[in-house]
Amino acid sequence: MSEQDDNEDSAAERKMRFLFQLRSRGVTDPRVLDAMERIDRGLFVRGQFSDRAYEDTPLPIPCGQTISQPSVVGLMTQALNVGPRDTVLEVGTGSGYQATVLSGLCRRVYTVDRHRRLVQEAEVIFRELGLSNITAQVADGSRGLPDQAPFDRILVTAAAEDPPGSLLAQLKIGGIMVVPVGQSDAVQTLIRVTRTETGFDYDELRQVRFVPLVEGLGQT
Repeated sequence: MSEQDDNEDSAAERKMRFLFQLRSRGVTDPRVLDAMERIDRGLFVRGQFSDRAYEDTPLPIPCGQTISQPSVVGLMTQALNVGPRDTVLEVGTGSGYQATVLSGLCRRVYTVDRHRRLVQEAEVIFRELGLSNITAQVADGSRGLPDQAPFDRILVTAAAEDPPGSLLAQLKIGGIMVVPVGQSDAVQTLIRVTRTETGFDYDELRQVRFVPLVEGLGQT
């Protein structure tokens, strides 16, 4: 067996383990699993942590941020229940991994981050992958993107003390927002908010840990 065959076998085995981890932690939506199977998480993890890209664990990325563990990405995406014609706002571009997963499930993704470096590095990956349905920009995510609103779905990848009113206002009737909520790093709850004709319905999904949602733009 050649070295190339060995590499292909190890890559296939790694993908099988990766998908097994997702399923065992509750990611069961076939569309979400298929989208995550097609994406190499290794593209989004660089430097000293690159050899841990396929573990189900959050990892540090530049600007003091993290790339979420794959199972949490899968569970948040699953909870969002994205349709192929939906327009999605992601608050917190980070590495670009979550936006890439979403891009395979919806019509268009708008993703914003307060750190210019993260947006620029993510855009490089989006171009390399030929993802023409992602628009990334530097912006204060706590304010959303009023110019592009309303959105079918909003995904927030940083923890707020409460679901931000400015983001709730940018949801369409029938739209869904998934957001971590909590006042401490130790105790946060993933919330799914559905906008109805008369207000908002809230569902608690699970305990999570995310970096805080910070207003304003970053220095980098």
